[in-house]
Amino acid sequence: MAELGTIAGLGMIVAFALSIVLLPALLVLLRFPAARRAEVGIAMLAPVDRFVARHRSGVLASALVAAVVSIALLPLVRFDFDPLNLKSPTVESMAALRALAADPDRTPYAINVLAPSSGEAQALAQRLSALPEVSHVVSLQSLLPSQQTEKLEAVADAAAVIEPAFAGASRRPPPSDEELQRRLADTQTALQGAVYEAREGPASLAVLRLAKALAELRAATPEVRARAQAAVAVPLQATLDQIRTELKASPLTISSLPPDLVADWMTKDGRVRLQVMPHAGRTDNESLRRFAAAVQEVAPNATGAPIYTSASADTVVEAFLQAGAYSGIVIIVLLAVVLRRARDVVLAMLPALLSGLLTFATCGILDLPLNFTNIIALPLLFGVGVAFNIYFVMAWRAGETAMLTSSLMRAVVFSALATANAFGALWLSTHPGTASMGRLLMIALGWELLVTLLFRPALLARSPQSNPGLRGWWLARPLWSARPSIARSPTATPARATPIN
Repeated sequence: MAELGTIAGLGMIVAFALSIVLLPALLVLLRFPAARRAEVGIAMLAPVDRFVARHRSGVLASALVAAVVSIALLPLVRFDFDPLNLKSPTVESMAALRALAADPDRTPYAINVLAPSSGEAQALAQRLSALPEVSHVVSLQSLLPSQQTEKLEAVADAAAVIEPAFAGASRRPPPSDEELQRRLADTQTALQGAVYEAREGPASLAVLRLAKALAELRAATPEVRARAQAAVAVPLQATLDQIRTELKASPLTISSLPPDLVADWMTKDGRVRLQVMPHAGRTDNESLRRFAAAVQEVAPNATGAPIYTSASADTVVEAFLQAGAYSGIVIIVLLAVVLRRARDVVLAMLPALLSGLLTFATCGILDLPLNFTNIIALPLLFGVGVAFNIYFVMAWRAGETAMLTSSLMRAVVFSALATANAFGALWLSTHPGTASMGRLLMIALGWELLVTLLFRPALLARSPQSNPGLRGWWLARPLWSARPSIARSPTATPARATPIN
């Protein structure tokens, strides 16, 4: 975030320098025609200008109601702290990851807890398993089978019956190809005879298919029969060896586990790791926050994806709130230096605050969450809104009365359209995070234009030389003594704003 601010700040300095040095030089070299005398504005907005002037009180009251409603809707605005939601859910990697997240044994949203000893780990695992947000707890003890005594007795009983059969069996060499052909023929004849004696049915059809396959194998080449023999004999031998090994089962302890496996769950000084798994299928922000809070209440030293991603979101939101507060203070100081009247500073800040509240309210109503990507657009929106307000306040102080039909309005509309074209194109991105940034920018610019068309002209409908009354006299006083300009002189005639060509 700090690097983003550095890049943006340096870029603004370069753009400002080129605007006041290079651009005027280009205008001179390219020999543009002299400015026209006629006002270059938007004539079609004249009815709106007259409507706002006639119904100024109603427009301001409507804006106040909209601000109050927007403040009431602010609790609906949420921050999506899961970075996986910034990726397309249709790609194979994300589809596989979502499938894993739905499995309580393989979910990436597990939380790890480090217990001081094995005894404390078992007690902590029982407390964590009792939580309704927890599916189960995995530990080093989970790798050991339970009820080993009863299971070993059952294995011993099975070994007493099966081992004599293995002991009496002798391993003979594989048969020759001639002997294999003879045995295939005998088996085929036996199968056909069994089918002849049995009744017709699905089992008889399966036996006939097997007899036909054996006949085809007997008629094939010796290489084919050798591969078929290996395909049957090798897995069978592996299965028999596995049964012999299982019949010799012995008690399993932590010391008998592979050292690499033990190292994943226990440190050399005896601390034990516990892996707490959430319930399957609940990977939304609220569920993960509840899961993380419940585990941390029992084990404050817990860590994992639900904990550090939500903590990262809190850090980012806090950082942007701090940055917003600092930038707001600096902007107010800058406005005070430039405008030198508290009333004018308030008039410049109110439209920006209203458009911001409307933007957040829209996000809450449409369930458009803030995330790690689109939150970057908020400083840009704040800067654009304040910049527009400064233009209009300066023109109002210079005597401009028809705001919507002025050349300034045309310049502001073109500026907003250029910003919408540049950043609104992000909305078309296939990347969900980038698209959310473009969507937020377009919503904010739409409200900014609406505020520009209705609220700001109503706010600036009165002449700056009008009497503010006893209650508002302090707002109209200069913040410090300064030489009055022509626009503030009570005897001077208000001048029209310089046309923008």
